[in-house]
Amino acid sequence: MSKEWFKRVYVYTKPFMLMIFLQTSYAVGSLIIKSALNKGLNHYTFAVYRNSFAALTFGPFAFFIERKLRPKMTISIFLKIMLLGLLEPVIDQNLFYAGMKLTTATFAAAMCNIVPAIAFIMAWIFRLEMVKMKSLHSQGKMIGTLVTVGGAMIMTLVRGPVIQFPWTNHQTLQHQTSANTVTTQDQIKGSLMITVGCFCWASFVILQAHTLKSYPVELSLTTLVCMMGALEGSVLAVVAERAKASIWSINWDIKLFAAIYSGIMCSGFAYYISGVVMQERGPVFVTAFNPLAMVIIVILGSFVLAEKLNLGSVVGAVVIVVGLYMVLWGKSKDQIQQNQDQDQDQKSSMDHQHEDIKKTVDTCEKPSTDLESV
Repeated sequence: MSKEWFKRVYVYTKPFMLMIFLQTSYAVGSLIIKSALNKGLNHYTFAVYRNSFAALTFGPFAFFIERKLRPKMTISIFLKIMLLGLLEPVIDQNLFYAGMKLTTATFAAAMCNIVPAIAFIMAWIFRLEMVKMKSLHSQGKMIGTLVTVGGAMIMTLVRGPVIQFPWTNHQTLQHQTSANTVTTQDQIKGSLMITVGCFCWASFVILQAHTLKSYPVELSLTTLVCMMGALEGSVLAVVAERAKASIWSINWDIKLFAAIYSGIMCSGFAYYISGVVMQERGPVFVTAFNPLAMVIIVILGSFVLAEKLNLGSVVGAVVIVVGLYMVLWGKSKDQIQQNQDQDQDQKSSMDHQHEDIKKTVDTCEKPSTDLESV
């Protein structure tokens, strides 16, 4: 196996590994944040601190690494960054964590699986995703998106018999109590909040893909979005909580750890990795991996929290994997078609250049032949 083979394998697998890493970070972050919310974490100040930590961490890297790469800031780009900072760091995060506080981390992760469907429809409308109704791989992407959403709903709604594993014999009483305290009214209210948050998340992904075309510096865009989100989130926190100064207090506990971890991993790295992968594979590829977070949370809950898996969770996880494979298969075919079209365009442009050169040579040779005849 040559060096070129390893290089090809790395280039091909890099987007997949980055997205799996990102979804694992999301899953771990959901469990940590849910624990912090149960201990009184205020989601308004949490969103502010989270984005502040992300901006402070990634700001120096963006300043030095992309110093000569940053294009000129225009009013259009600045307004897009303002809207990006409002959509995900402010609206989505506050609604999502307010909804999670009323439900559970597993339920919130399951609801997030509607993001690929919303992002797919929006990318189709704004022509960021190639869709041909008669094409087999486009049909695979559409069906796969629906299958992943269906698998998430199976994990949420279908229970079935409990599957016993050696590491799940001792279920924690604390988790049972917290799971049973969720009322129907809180479930509905939390579901609506998370649904609106997911719509804002999908809108953020589409707008990020559009912004990267005119401002193709992922680190700088990540830093500016987090800075804008922290500023806008501060205004929202002051308006919503008014004179409650106690919500801004920071102690060395799970609340601070949740803000630091989610700021660096779930905001900073997430925006940067999504931007890098989005440049290569598009926004639908990025959101297609969202259902993996649900599967990872269920697995982590089984090992770490000793939660008992039921048949519905296992079946739903299998359906999610099948749907994700169908989407990725369709995307891979799109990538092959796109590469073939690029090669064909290059070949046609070269043929045109050869024809132009030939015409130029013929016109230069024509006077010489006329002189010879004279």
